Amino acid sequence: MNTANMLRLVALAAIWGGSFLFMRISAPVLGPAVLIEYRLAFAALFLALVGWVLSRRGKGAALGVRRHWKHYLILGVFNSALPFMLFAFAARTLSASVLAVLNATAPLWGALVGAVWARQPVSPRGALGLLLGAGGVALLVGFDHATERPGAGLAVCATLAAAFSYSIASQYAKSAPSVAPFANAHGSMWAGAIVVLPLVPFMPSPGAPTIGIMGAVLALGVVCSGIAYIIYFKLIEEVGTTSALTVTFLSPIFGILWGALFLHEVIGWHTIVGSAIVLLGTALVTGFKPRFMRAAPAAGK
Repeated sequence: MNTANMLRLVALAAIWGGSFLFMRISAPVLGPAVLIEYRLAFAALFLALVGWVLSRRGKGAALGVRRHWKHYLILGVFNSALPFMLFAFAARTLSASVLAVLNATAPLWGALVGAVWARQPVSPRGALGLLLGAGGVALLVGFDHATERPGAGLAVCATLAAAFSYSIASQYAKSAPSVAPFANAHGSMWAGAIVVLPLVPFMPSPGAPTIGIMGAVLALGVVCSGIAYIIYFKLIEEVGTTSALTVTFLSPIFGILWGALFLHEVIGWHTIVGSAIVLLGTALVTGFKPRFMRAAPAAGK
C-alpha cells in the first residue's frame, strides 16, 4: 500500500470514527428519525451532485433505478436506514467511544450470518475470535460509566443490532446484482431516505436544532456518508477489499480519540483493554494479518 492509499485509509478511519461523535452531539436534540433523514438526504444530494459531475466527464454514473430498485432498497434498509437509526437511538445514551467499539463487532456478526446464510462453517480460529469479541464487549459494557445510565442496556442492544444489520448487508452484497460501487452508494442513500421519511412525523425532534447541531448533521451526511463512500470505493479499486477493510481496526481508535477530545469522555483501562480484545477477535474471525506478520516470499520469487 503506497503513501497515498495509506493516507486515504487513515482519513477514512478518522471520518467514520467521527460519525459517532456527530451522532452523540445531534441525536439527543433531533431524535433518531429526523437526524437520519437529514443524514441520508444530505448524502444522497451530495452523491447526486458527484454523479452529475461524473456524467459530465463521460464516466457514467447511471443508477438504472427501474432495473435495480429492489437491490437499492435492500441495501438502503440494511446498510443505511436501519443501522443508522439504531446508532442514532443508542447515541442518545451511550458515549461515542462505546458506539465506535461496538460497531467493530460487525465482522464477528458476519461470521455467524455467513455460517447460517452461506453454510460456511466457523473455523476453530473463528470460534476463538467470536468468544474474544463477546468477552471484549462484556468488559467494555460492564465497566463503562455510560452503561449505568437509564436505558443503556437497550442502547447497547440497538448498537449490536446495527452491527448485525451491516453483516446482513455484507452477505447480501456477495450474491447481489453486479452494480457499480458508486451507484450502490448513491442508490442506497436515496432508498434509505425514502424508507425513513414516513417515520419522521411519528418521531419528531425533542429539541430545537442550533447551528452547531445542523453543522454536525451536515458533516454526517456529506462527509461521513458521501465523501467517506467515495474514499472507500477508491481504496477498494486501488488496494482491494481485504486491505480496505483494515479501516475496521482503525475507526474505533478515532472514535475513542474524538470522544475524549471534544466530548471529554473518559478513556479508562476497560476502554483500552475491551477495544483491544474486540479487535483481536475481529482479526481472528476475518483472518486479518498485518503485512509484517505475513510469510516472506522465498528467495528468487
